[in-house]
Amino acid sequence: MVNEYEIKKQMCEIGKRIYNRNMVAANDGNISVKLNDNEFLCTPTGVSKGFMTPDFICKVDAQGNVIQANKGFKPSSEIKMHMRVYQKRPDVGSVVHAHPVYATSFAIAGIPLTQPIMPEAVIALGCVPIAEYGTPSTNEIPDNIEKYLPYYDAVLLESHGALTYSTDLLSAYLKMESVEFYAQLLYQSKMLGGPKEFDQKTVQKLYEIRRKMGLPGKHPANLCLNKDKMNCHNCDSCMSAPNGVGSVNSTPKEASPEVIAEITKKVMEQLNK
Repeated sequence: MVNEYEIKKQMCEIGKRIYNRNMVAANDGNISVKLNDNEFLCTPTGVSKGFMTPDFICKVDAQGNVIQANKGFKPSSEIKMHMRVYQKRPDVGSVVHAHPVYATSFAIAGIPLTQPIMPEAVIALGCVPIAEYGTPSTNEIPDNIEKYLPYYDAVLLESHGALTYSTDLLSAYLKMESVEFYAQLLYQSKMLGGPKEFDQKTVQKLYEIRRKMGLPGKHPANLCLNKDKMNCHNCDSCMSAPNGVGSVNSTPKEASPEVIAEITKKVMEQLNK
């Protein structure tokens, strides 16, 4: 088992990668790693993630209270957001929050990353919804992301940035890279007249590949039956469909025939564009 010091070194290395790839500016962003159910390592507040050393890293409990921190350092002000992820996703071992330029631009514009435009994004990432805006360092952000956590492995934060989480630190960081790459490709393809999206049949084939690969985490490929056999890649805004149908909190039995017909109509319109 990797010891705490080695994990701290890895957190510093990932911090440098995030900083050098322009995913954060100045002291932005934060990283955490789960050691066990009541011990977590996290980056400190007010420090550039590109210039950290292991002695910068803090240790907190499941409520975000300090267990250990060297003089002059205290846990990230966004630790509440990280703790909510761990609380709702026992499979998660690490959380990364950053402000990558393209992904954050979509978050500012209020546009979720839901268009199926490349196989890798559909298989490994799935859709990336936008959580409603919350004031940083308060419980507003944790409260607003909570409904998305059981169903997605990445979330845009409205007018703020991006949040990714996975089984371990490297996987959580790579997911952030994937979100930013997906956002950049989507943006640039829009500049060329609009991306050519996969049709429903192609998306389902890619979903089946994901299922056979047995990738960890959550993904729309596993959500179809929870959302009237629809998924993010087949609708404009699955998180805000009429009467909540198609949202993460809904189930098929809540839908009336009229609502189902309306959603089906909208889905078909999108597929035929």
